[in-house]
Amino acid sequence: MQPLTAEGHGEGIRLLCPSAFHRERIRQRFLPLIHRAAAAEAGRPVAVALAVAERPVGAAADAAPAHPAPLPSPDVRRARAEPPFQRLFPYTFESFVVGPCNALAREASFAVAHGRQQRLNPLYLVSAPGFGKTHLARAIVIEASAGDSRRARYAPAESFTNEFMASIRSRQMDRFKRRFRDGCDLLVVEDVQFLGSKAATQMELFHTIAHLLDAGVRVVLTGDRLPRDIANLDPRLRSQMTAGLVAEIDPPNAQVRRRILRSKAASGGVRLPEDCLERLVEVARGSVRDLEGVLIQLVSSASLLGRAIDLELTEAAMQKLAPTQPAAAQLDLRTIVEAVASFFRTPPEAMASRSRRRDVLVPRQLAMYLCHRYSDASLTEIARMFGRNHPAVSNAVRVVERRILERAPLRYQVEALSARLDALKHQPRRVSS
Repeated sequence: MQPLTAEGHGEGIRLLCPSAFHRERIRQRFLPLIHRAAAAEAGRPVAVALAVAERPVGAAADAAPAHPAPLPSPDVRRARAEPPFQRLFPYTFESFVVGPCNALAREASFAVAHGRQQRLNPLYLVSAPGFGKTHLARAIVIEASAGDSRRARYAPAESFTNEFMASIRSRQMDRFKRRFRDGCDLLVVEDVQFLGSKAATQMELFHTIAHLLDAGVRVVLTGDRLPRDIANLDPRLRSQMTAGLVAEIDPPNAQVRRRILRSKAASGGVRLPEDCLERLVEVARGSVRDLEGVLIQLVSSASLLGRAIDLELTEAAMQKLAPTQPAAAQLDLRTIVEAVASFFRTPPEAMASRSRRRDVLVPRQLAMYLCHRYSDASLTEIARMFGRNHPAVSNAVRVVERRILERAPLRYQVEALSARLDALKHQPRRVSS
């Protein structure tokens, strides 16, 4: 990769990248490291903006221009016009690929960003690294800061801890509290598992969140595990984290992986043949970062070799990468339907009936939603299972996702059913007839 050029940008810095593709690669893979390095050097958080260089990076800076300087590129002009958080976090809800693995987390995040559904407060986003919780957390900050939240606060748990400890050492706790309590109308704290053994910081975060919740301020937390699984976490903070909505993000299924790869390729101006795309979908079954990594490997190979992307090059590029983790086992439709029927003590055949009675309608909608979430079956295949057409399944999925946010009893039912289905994943898989 060509080197980047850094320049002053307000109170932060701007990194100029050789191309839009390089900018996206830096943004996705290295920006968190750059943030930490810049903060460590400056002793405070530093805003880092990414833009495409107006001239080749590395060109002589002192060479006299032969012509008047060109107008700033669209990327640079846009960066100058964007709100601070948009420059710092170039993540949006529009660029987030939605599927059954992350729909609840996305809808909850969007609702919080727009000040809807106060009952979701606090929102806890949980997933293994690379599945999109940081994307959503930063999209919340961007969306809120562009709307009614002008005092949004974003802090990785490590930065929150460092600022807290620095405030104690400098005897400036009042300033710290003004920043995170009185001067805050949205707080986002990422990677709270980092606080597992930091008792003092845990108590400060607990009291900060309590203060904000009492004032009606929105709070978003993220972690790579459920609060119950964070070792050495104070019970009061653990209870507080789960008082609103806990939204898990699961590994993307084939449909979502396909859409992610198409989106990444299109954003980089890459033509990805359909057979190559399907091969990547089949093999790259890890996180979004894994998908991006295999695509970058393929595109870089094509560029260096000066040849078009084809299936042979795709196979060669994939062999250079470490094997990805296999996808989580998917359940067959009949197993899911029977689990839902058993939960509600309803005959499985009632799901396919035309009855609109509530004691049949609700289990049917939940079964369709869970079939969409826990299987690789298409909407048409799911619809056939219930004697319907695929728009009926789409509607059921949307209804359940919306009502999960609005109705706590339904949310508890979904959580209980999900726990049963997660347990079934580890049992021998049955074959649908």
